Amino acid sequence: MEYFLLGVLAPILLNIVHLTIGIYVVIKHGNVYSIGFSGISFITKTIGLLFLTWIGVGFLDLNYKIYVPILTFFWFVTHIAEAFIIQHYLKKSK
Repeated sequence: MEYFLLGVLAPILLNIVHLTIGIYVVIKHGNVYSIGFSGISFITKTIGLLFLTWIGVGFLDLNYKIYVPILTFFWFVTHIAEAFIIQHYLKKSK
């Protein structure tokens, strides 16, 4: 259950939060601010991924050979989905 909560749900929720804020920034402030938010988002998501890795491997002693690939796979897939959705809103707000 810990593998599912931290490896699947946590990165999905992290990227949903960033997606929601990113859509808000694009709609309310335009493309230039969105690019700035994307830079900040890269840093905060990296910190989140490192934190989730530490919690899973260092604190809960999950098997890193199972946990890290699950975590990075779902983080990457949701990150790509977020990029396409934000790109849609960027093109729409021109």
